Amino acid sequence: MKGEDKRTEILAAAEEIISKRGLAKTTISEIASRAGVADSFIYQFFKGKQDLAFKIPLERGNEFNSSLHEHLQGIGDSESRLSKAIWFYLRYMDGHPGYGRILFFECLSSTAFYLSPGYEVVRKFAEIVLEILSDGVKEGHFNPSTDTHLVRDVILGTLGCEVILSVAEGEARKGVTDHESIMTLVRSMILPGEQVESSKADTILDAAMRVFSEKGFSNAKVSEIAKLAQVAEGTVYEYFGTKERLLLAISEKYFETYLSDISEVLETRAPIKKLRRFMRYFFWLFSREREFLKVFLLQLQLSERWYRTKEFGTFLNYFRAIESIIEEGKADGSFRQDVNPRVFRNMFVGTFNNLALRWFVLEGDRNVDKMRKIDQLTDLLSSAVSVPSMK
Repeated sequence: MKGEDKRTEILAAAEEIISKRGLAKTTISEIASRAGVADSFIYQFFKGKQDLAFKIPLERGNEFNSSLHEHLQGIGDSESRLSKAIWFYLRYMDGHPGYGRILFFECLSSTAFYLSPGYEVVRKFAEIVLEILSDGVKEGHFNPSTDTHLVRDVILGTLGCEVILSVAEGEARKGVTDHESIMTLVRSMILPGEQVESSKADTILDAAMRVFSEKGFSNAKVSEIAKLAQVAEGTVYEYFGTKERLLLAISEKYFETYLSDISEVLETRAPIKKLRRFMRYFFWLFSREREFLKVFLLQLQLSERWYRTKEFGTFLNYFRAIESIIEEGKADGSFRQDVNPRVFRNMFVGTFNNLALRWFVLEGDRNVDKMRKIDQLTDLLSSAVSVPSMK
């Protein structure tokens, strides 16, 4: 036991000194002196200074997880459990500011730490938060559409920022004082909101997009869509009439949203900047909506009937923005006068279709750096319209 007691004293000394001086300026001799042992004695337990620093989160993390487990016992509903977990994290870090400084500035800032046992212990808190969120969704306490992994990341990011600003800038004397403010924001993300009638139509559209994406338009059944949307099959017909009408409504929904957002994206006077922003924004929009992308590429654009619908008009209105940009550039002399806006529009759309189909639908070229390729494409298409001095 004496040896284990000494190990604990060494860790306590290391936490005190490293938190004040930083790992780089701390020496084994200082830690040994503070712990009342010889330098060589430390190496009986630790490989070196970094290993010693990484063992601090291992010890603190085990203590934290054990105490949190006790605090969560007997709390029934998921919202209260989540609130308690967040509160306990803030309170623990308030009580151990030196540990917070070491964890974030010495450990999490080192890639080597992520391969250590200490990180495995620290990340258990993330697992606990995710489990609480998942339980809340299953029990119906949280919104069923909650992206539990994303909300978990939001919570962890918020708590991490709280600790960092507290120990580095003294932004808040006690992080726990922000507990209710954090929970106010989190509740807004996860608790079921007031349901409005239009949300049922959106739910049906989202379900239809998933079914169309997976099975294709021809093989999709309205009954499957209704089941996924958790509505009666008759409700689907009540809202949309036919399966084809439902497919068209998907494109209308997305392109109306895109069209309403485009003015903010193009909030600049320089046509070349507008053009580059438009192209990057368009790739970003579709890359985050994989299911709609698949439906759009395979079942809308490749359906001749789509081009005779009013929804195709919405699509055209969206892409007229790129034609307007070309006209602006021609008017101010930054774009060449011989550029045909309509042809350039088709060049961009066609190029996008080709890349998006391969990258996101067929999932080819998996090792390609897509963001780099998009930047290269943006440069390429920009050079296609710019006068030499503007390239």
